[in-house]
Amino acid sequence: MTSLRFDGAKDTDAKRLAKLRVEAMRPSLEAVGRFNQERARRRFLDSFVPAETTLVLSGKQLLGFFAVKDRGDHYNLDHLYVAPDQQGRGIGSLILHCVLRDAAERDLPVRLMALKDSPANAFYRQHGFEVTGQEEFDTLYQWVPPPK
Repeated sequence: MTSLRFDGAKDTDAKRLAKLRVEAMRPSLEAVGRFNQERARRRFLDSFVPAETTLVLSGKQLLGFFAVKDRGDHYNLDHLYVAPDQQGRGIGSLILHCVLRDAAERDLPVRLMALKDSPANAFYRQHGFEVTGQEEFDTLYQWVPPPK
């Protein structure tokens, strides 16, 4: 894997992150008949908080990003997207490993939701997340750190 670095997001990153999100989610949204490019962009832009968002870069190339919200009693992994041409290279697993390591150090569970029938569901289950609920279009997950 190429050399990766994590960098904090800035307000000026919003549009390119929204574009990457749409590209990454498009196949899953199309599979469930829910793809709407503008809605996918708006959902991200309306909740974008640079201080909670981390870019994953190789040189100047944006490979992906993630957003973690500290809710006090748990982390909420709000976004984890890898550019489609970079998927399958272990980048998502590396990101998730870092998030889970940080959560474990603070003895906090990590919660997230994934679009039903998305390949992301298998990815999260492979990394120890368990289903905690279902919504109309999403599956809710939680990972609990092992006892110390």
